[in-house]
Amino acid sequence: MKQTHSFRSTIAPLGALALAASIAITGCKPESTTTTAPAPSKAAPTGESTLVVGFAQVGAESSWRTAETQSIKEEAAERGVELKFSDAQGKQENQIKAVNGFIAQGVDAIILAPVVETGWEQVLKDAKDAEIPVILVDRGLKVSDDSLYATLIASDFVAEGRMAGEWLAKKTEGKASIIELQGTPGSAPAIDRKKGFADALKEHEGMKIIASQSGDFRRSGGKEVTEALLKVHGDKVTAIYAHNDDMALGAIQAIEEAGKKPGTDILIVSIDGVRGAFEAMVKGTLNCTVECSPLLGPLAFDAVEKAIALDEQPKKTIVEDQVFDQSMAEAVIDSRRY
Repeated sequence: MKQTHSFRSTIAPLGALALAASIAITGCKPESTTTTAPAPSKAAPTGESTLVVGFAQVGAESSWRTAETQSIKEEAAERGVELKFSDAQGKQENQIKAVNGFIAQGVDAIILAPVVETGWEQVLKDAKDAEIPVILVDRGLKVSDDSLYATLIASDFVAEGRMAGEWLAKKTEGKASIIELQGTPGSAPAIDRKKGFADALKEHEGMKIIASQSGDFRRSGGKEVTEALLKVHGDKVTAIYAHNDDMALGAIQAIEEAGKKPGTDILIVSIDGVRGAFEAMVKGTLNCTVECSPLLGPLAFDAVEKAIALDEQPKKTIVEDQVFDQSMAEAVIDSRRY
């Protein structure tokens, strides 16, 4: 039996945050539910022991990722949790090493934002054998046994891609020659956002992706790929779809350096909803962003507490997102939390 700093016997139902009111759960064993990202918890835990949680983060490749890390760290501090943090720098081998380290240290739970979808079977089995629950945040993964993780808290990436495609189709009246800036190859958001966007385009014969390449979710990658593809396709390009805002902001730089007007000569739609995207929309250089909230700290620690207490919870919690375009940006930019 795993020893967990006596936390299992002293855990209190902390930081509920009205989560029960915001999540509609049907049936005794829900598979999926939908919620909005709540505000940080204001209550610290009570009891004799300190909860120790390991957080294996993808890296710091974007402002979105930085906001997610900050949300997890702030929520841990609010609840009096000892957080052991690891930055994988975008490499799966680093994340696996970090998770193995957390297991060896006997943490109470592990929060994991997996770099890619596959290759996790053994390390997750090791965590399960050690009776350490694993909470997935932001990104899902593929395993043969879904009992290897407790729950997933994330946005619906397919829906995000579809919303981006539907917005662009409406804006262009179904006619566009598009460059697609993909995220990290093999990652859940890159795979699903590509699929959702492609699904939307199936309804519009006049919308074509003429080039698609990975910018690795980085601003520098978005700039470099856009520069290269504009040299090849030139004036044929009428729109850019970026899998995240950071790549879109890099694309804006490349378009400007090519002597064109981003947002006018070339329409740009992206995903994440970071403040930089709203600033670009106010300036008129970005046309639309689909929100993907990184403020997952409260939901993640609610899930940790439920997993340790062996309370039932949905296998997947979907955080609701929405579309923002230039017409909305100025009115909401001051209210953005990231």
